[in-house]
Amino acid sequence: MRIVRFARQGEVGFGVLEDEYIAAISPHPFAAFEYTGERFPTEEARLLAPVLPTKVVAVGRNYADHAREMGGEVPGDPIIFLKPSTAVIGPGDAIVHPGWVGRVDYEGELAVIVGKLARRLDQADAIQAVLGFTCANDVTARDLQKADGQWSRAKGFDSFCPLGPWIETDLDSSDLALRTLVNGEPRQQARTSQLERGVASLLSFVSQVMTLLPGDVLLTGTPAGVGPLAAGDRVEVEVEGIGVLANPVVGEDARPRPR
Repeated sequence: MRIVRFARQGEVGFGVLEDEYIAAISPHPFAAFEYTGERFPTEEARLLAPVLPTKVVAVGRNYADHAREMGGEVPGDPIIFLKPSTAVIGPGDAIVHPGWVGRVDYEGELAVIVGKLARRLDQADAIQAVLGFTCANDVTARDLQKADGQWSRAKGFDSFCPLGPWIETDLDSSDLALRTLVNGEPRQQARTSQLERGVASLLSFVSQVMTLLPGDVLLTGTPAGVGPLAAGDRVEVEVEGIGVLANPVVGEDARPRPR
C-alpha cells in the first residue's frame, strides 16, 4: 500500500494511491481507518510530505564508505541527531540554499516512518513499530557542520529535510537499491544491505533513548558520494520499491550572516 498526504481544494488529507488515483481515507493511517468513498485523479491534488513528524531522528556514518569519505570510521554506537519538524518539505518543494552558509550538500537516504508509540523496543520486535518507508534527503550545510562541531544548525534549516513521495507499507528494507542524482547525473549509489546497522537495530537503539511517536521519522544514513548543491539544481533520491523524491534548489535572497 502506498499512503499519500495531499492538498486538494483547500483541504489536506491522507489517501491510498491506486494507480493514477488517490482514494481518500479517514482519519489517518496511524490507526484503523476507513475509505471515505472520495476518489480522484492524482493530477487534481498536490502531494505533500507524507507525514508531519514531531521529530526526525537521523543516524550519522552508518555506511562505512561514507564514514571514510568524511574522514572517520563507523562508530561503535550509532551517532544520532535531530532535525526539526520545520525542516520537512515534500516532493517538488524547493530546497532553499542560504547563500551565506557556504557549501550545502545532498544526502540521499532510506527513511522509516514510525507507525505507533515506540519505547525501549527489543530488536526482535522493533519492525512491528514501522508503518512504512519513504525517501529522504538529509540536506546539510557542510561548512557549518565542520565549524560548529555539532550538527543542529547545519542540519536544521527550513527545507533541509525533503521526504516523499509517499509511504510504502509493503517493503522489505534489507536490500534495496538507493541512488541520488543531481541534474540527472548519478552521484550516490548503494544498497541498504550495506548499512552498518539495519532498521530494527536502529529503532531499538533510538527507542532506548527517546520515545518515538506515530509519524516520527528515522533517517538511516547516507552512503558515499555526498556533494554540493547550487541554486538551479534538481536533486532526486530514488529508493527501490518506493519511488523518486525530486526537489529543485533555489537561492535565498541575500541577507547578512547572522551574528
